[in-house]
Amino acid sequence: MADLNLIKLSVGTESVEGLVEWHKTKRAQGEDGLPRHVTRMWPRREAELLQGGSIYWVIQGHVQCRQRILRLDEVIGSDGIRRCAIVLDPEIVKTTSARKRPFQGWRYLPGTDAPVDLPQSRASDDALPDDLSAALADIGVL
Repeated sequence: MADLNLIKLSVGTESVEGLVEWHKTKRAQGEDGLPRHVTRMWPRREAELLQGGSIYWVIQGHVQCRQRILRLDEVIGSDGIRRCAIVLDPEIVKTTSARKRPFQGWRYLPGTDAPVDLPQSRASDDALPDDLSAALADIGVL
């Protein structure tokens, strides 16, 4: 597990499968075909993130999956403003569910606070209903 990761709301996504489908679109990919998330702020702790860090996605109020960060690319928007493209591994790894309140932008997530990956045997499990998942996460079962 990496020492430092990012956490980000996946706005408009209703499931992990929805995130997978979004990342398959040309709009979500760079010229190299890899999925990316473009953000205004450049992580100051870039070197730490690039030592195996991931972006943990919050979907419907819960951390549900992660993607490994491959690199950070500079992107200049049509408005001339420099932005950061967080280039991601196409593989999305489901994690244990963890409730997360809404926040803006991204935040650093220490590896010690990151939800653990689901075992391969559970990676294809159907998602629990939101209220049950939230209740189990609140008591530390998920």
